[in-house]
Parts: sequence; C-alpha cells; structure tokens
Amino acid sequence: MLRTEVPIPPALSLRYGGSSAGRAWLASLPDLVQGRLEHWELAVDLGPGGLPWHGHGAVVVPVLRKDGTPAALKIAFPHDEARVERHALALWGGHGAVRLLESDAGTCAMLLERLNGNCSLQSVPLHEALEVWGNLMPLLSLPPDTRPQWREFNHIAAQAEQWSDDLPAEWEQQGRPFPRWLLEAALEVCQTRGAVGRRSGHDVLVHTDLHFLNILARPQGGFAAIDPQPMVGEAAFAVAPLLWNRLGDLPRADPAAGLRQRCRDFSSAAGVDPEAARQWAVAREVENALQYASHPGRQGDLARSLWVASTLAGRTLDGLPAAHDLPEPGHSAG
Repeated sequence: MLRTEVPIPPALSLRYGGSSAGRAWLASLPDLVQGRLEHWELAVDLGPGGLPWHGHGAVVVPVLRKDGTPAALKIAFPHDEARVERHALALWGGHGAVRLLESDAGTCAMLLERLNGNCSLQSVPLHEALEVWGNLMPLLSLPPDTRPQWREFNHIAAQAEQWSDDLPAEWEQQGRPFPRWLLEAALEVCQTRGAVGRRSGHDVLVHTDLHFLNILARPQGGFAAIDPQPMVGEAAFAVAPLLWNRLGDLPRADPAAGLRQRCRDFSSAAGVDPEAARQWAVAREVENALQYASHPGRQGDLARSLWVASTLAGRTLDGLPAAHDLPEPGHSAG
C-alpha cells in the first residue's frame, strides 16, 4: 500500500506542541495513521487540500473501507479517557452513540461510523435539542451487566470522594480564587451525592461530556453521541455540560433563572432527578474553576465556571461578566 500523507490540523499541533509528550505524539501520528490505514484496509477520503477533523485530543480522518463504506479513523493522544472510550462504545453498540467498527488499544485508534461533523446539536434550536438529548439519555444510561468492559470505568462516587480531598487544597494553592462558601457548596455535594451514589444501587454508564457539540447527526437520520469520557454512577451527572455551553441562548431578562430552568428541563426530559443534576453541576463547575484558575490564559473560562456554579448554588457571585458576555468553552480570550 502506498504511503498516504495526512496533514495534521494546525490547532492540534498548537495544543500538543508545548510538551515533550505532546511533541512525541505529534511526531508519531503519520506512522500511526499509516499503520491503521494498512491494517484495516482503508483509503483516506479527504478532498484536495482538505484537513482531517479533530477534537480536543484526537485527530479524526475521514476514510473509506474496502467495500466503499464511509467511516472515520480516530487516533487519540494516549490518556485515561481515550483508553476507556472504546469500551463504552462497545457496550452501547451504536445505540445512542457512534458505532465502533474496529479498535486498537496500543495506538488509541478506533474506526467509527462516519457522522456529519458539520451538524451538531450546537446549531439546533434549544427546544429541539431538548428532545434529542432527552431521547439519547435513556439509550446511553445502561445498567451494569456481566460484560468485561464494565471493569474499566471509574465510579462517580469515587471521583466525588477524591474531590473532597483535592478541592480544598487546590483552592488554597490557587490563592483562594473565589469565596469559601462556593467551595463549601461543592464539598457538600461531593459528600452527599457521593454517599448516595455508593448506596443507591442505580448505577449506569454515564457519558460525562454530553454537551451539544458532542452530539452529531447521522447521515441516515437521527443523532449519536461522541467522545463519551465514560464513568459509572448517577445518570444526573451527565446534565452539567449542557449548563456551561450555549449561555448566549439564555433569556437576557433573567439568565440566572433561565439557567436553573434549563437544568430542570433537560433533567426532566431525560428522566433524571433535577436536584441531583443541579448539585452535580455545582461540584463539577467548582472543580473546573480551580483547573482554569491555574492557567493565567483561562480567565474567561474561570469566570464562566464561577458564574454557572454560583448561580446554580443560589447566589451569583458579584463582579463577574454578564452571562451573555462569557465565552463559550474553548473560546476564552484570557
């Protein structure tokens, strides 16, 4: 098979070029792509001058299988979430999520059904997105069974217990970047929801990053989730990413009330407890805020997380930009 040179998207090179591990991965990508093309008998399906797609941590190359079927070759930077993604996709079997066709653990490579990368729920009116999201959640919320893949996932309650230990130390280390009461609100969630999760017996497989951009249209109709960052635990944990995305769609007259209503609406559409969803979102956004506080260039993201967390906790912090002036994730200007 002739070697096919696949260009690396500049944004991916910029993201991973700052560390030795990232540069090593970028340097290895051409050989990784070529190896999977040959092993799975794929042909690159890029137009002249076209670039592959990419997410935050992977390159996605449109390809054709030997029988001419369109597919997508995804090769991820090796990290914990990428290593378990294939297990979640195998359990879902194409029901509610992108279908896994082949996988190779050693290279963090997967061959996936090809979705329409230009049509996500990000561009769908919110009332339509509500219906799609609500229909996908029951398909994705699988109860554990005897299949071996279940042993690969971390438990949300264990994550909450870890946050109980880590968040106070990080808050101090980052110079107490927000009021103590908000930290305490997150710690209370970790303690109460963590305990509930340990004893409830209602564990499911959770797509923990189920926001609008991670739900793409299928060419034959319908939508499917991608990039699951899977864990096991309370289904309500999945609501939070909807609340820190598309803030510009909140009502201008009262965005805080609109955010809380969105939490209730999407929770109800999926059949999960709105109060549990609100609580988990507070904890998740406080954890996000502490991550952003450690990066001087992420001040816009920090402000967004603090606005969402404090609003859902019942007391929007003073001194933050208005909701409609906050950046979308990935678009912080510092």
